[in-house]
Parts: sequence; C-alpha cells; structure tokens
Amino acid sequence: MSSIVPSGFLALPSVDESLAREVQAELELVEQHLHATVSASDQLLAESATHLLAAGGKRFRAMLVLLAARLGDPRAPELVPAAAVVELTHVATLYHDDVMDEAELRRGKPSANQRWGNSIAILTGDFIFARASEILADLGADAVRLQAQTFGRLVQGQVLETAGSREERDPLDHYLQVIADKTASLIASSARFGAMFGRADPKDIETITRAGEALGMAFQLSDDLLDVASDTENSGKTPGTDLREGVLTLPMFYVLRGTDPEGERLRSLLGRRLDDAETKEALELLRAHPAMPTAHATMRSWADKARAELATLPVGPARQAFEGLCDYVVRRSG
Repeated sequence: MSSIVPSGFLALPSVDESLAREVQAELELVEQHLHATVSASDQLLAESATHLLAAGGKRFRAMLVLLAARLGDPRAPELVPAAAVVELTHVATLYHDDVMDEAELRRGKPSANQRWGNSIAILTGDFIFARASEILADLGADAVRLQAQTFGRLVQGQVLETAGSREERDPLDHYLQVIADKTASLIASSARFGAMFGRADPKDIETITRAGEALGMAFQLSDDLLDVASDTENSGKTPGTDLREGVLTLPMFYVLRGTDPEGERLRSLLGRRLDDAETKEALELLRAHPAMPTAHATMRSWADKARAELATLPVGPARQAFEGLCDYVVRRSG
C-alpha cells in the first residue's frame, strides 16, 4: 500500500482507506502531468500558464476521473492523461472567466488578468486549451468528441451568463441552466471519462454520467450557499462576495420572488453592487431569511438525484466514495 497520506475529501472516513491512498498517489502523477503539459519555451508564457496551477486547487474533476475508473479497470494507462485533460480544461476556463468578470484575485493570488493584462490572460487560457487538445489527440475520437461537446456547453453557459435572462424566461430557470452548462457539464464529463477509460459496463458509464451531472449541480449550488453561510475562518472564503458584486444566486432568487414587507429592504439590496456596510447588512438579512433553508432543500434535492443514480451501480468502494461525495457537498454548505 502507498504511504501517501490522502487529503481533502479523500481523507474523510466515508472513503475506503486503500482506495483513498491509491487515488491520492494517482493525483500526484496528474499534478506532474499538468505542469509538464503547460511548460513553454517562452518565459512569459511559461510563467502565466503555471500561474493558476501553482496557486493550488482541489483537483476535484481529476479526482472524479480516477474514482469513476474504479467502476472498471483503474490501471488503464489513459486515466492520468484523461484526468489532466479535464483539469486543464477547468483551469483554462478560469483564465477566461476572470477576464470577463474583471476579477482581481483567484485562489488567494492576483488573477492572471490583473498581473499581465487581459490579452495575456486570454491567450494563456487558449494555450492551455491547446495543450489539453494535444493530449486528447492520443486518447481517441470518442474522447475528442466528448471534450468538444463539453466545451460547447461551457461556452454556452458563459454566453447565457453574460447575456442574462431573456424577458420571456424565468430568471431562476436561466440561472440553473447556466450552472448546468458552466459547472455540471465538466463534472459529468469527468466521471464519464473515468468510467469510459476504465472500460466499465456501458450501462454504468451512462449512470455515472447522469450522477455526475446532478452532483455538479449540487456542488455549484453548495458553493453559492457557502458564500452566504460560511465564515472566513472555517471556509477560507470571504462571505458575501456575490452580494457585494451584485451577482444573484439561488437563495437570492427565492427572496426576489417574495412580496412580504419584511423582505423589502433585502430585495432592494440584491442585484446591484454594494459597499461594505450594505454587504454586511444584506448578509445578515439573507442569513436570517426563509430563502436559505429553501435553497438548501433545492441543493439537497440535486444531491439526492445523484444518490438515486448511484444506488443502481455495483456495490463497492467506488460507489461508496461517490455517495460520500454527495454527503460532503451537502454538509460543506451547512
């Protein structure tokens, strides 16, 4: 057994210890692959391309590839490269997202656009996409097709978010579609890559893909709730960031649907940029509002959809780990 100590989700008691150590060891190989892949002869490009990788990250999507492979053969040689592909895809989108959001920080460090400007940040994201495509070329046509379909959804989600909801569409439905395309699509594809290259039963490949999509929805909704419910000390996040920037998330949509006089002040604060005092006030009002438990119930319903899919998979450490992920996503947002 490897002496590597699992971290993060893999260290939870719900995850089989042997499986956790194996996956952690494979994640270290993925990490080496990531840094080798984005190396460049040009010093500026090499520095900008490794900027976000060096800042860390949970490597959540890569982990899903490696876990899903346990539904078949986890020793398949394609798995580490496939895990690198989904992680590189995710990282590349962050470069572009930060430009569009005019973000100043990413993972606690100055964003690439803040450090080198928008043009370098966009080109760096393109470079990372290109390197991911090189890996895909060696993984076969099915992998290329899946990546293309996923990339299409990622772009569609970004367009929907940028353009905003059309007048004839429910804003909440629009918000959920953005999450499905921008977050859930890549999480679903990560699980599919793992099961596909692990040569799992075709029925199980489809099942883990659907479970991954539902888990991705729960994951992003949990993240949005964490922005409201967390404290900086325990989460490492600055609470109220979405409120401050005027970004609407699930509990806020529920507040805006209300007409109660008690919620009038909170509704007046949502959907616009706030100063420090207004952010603090909005955070206190939102935390106490009935919209929070309603939003938690919606998030849990997505985790339950994932669990219902997982219940049809063969019993074993892989299924247990995915079920543990559902519990983890629900608990992390309180």
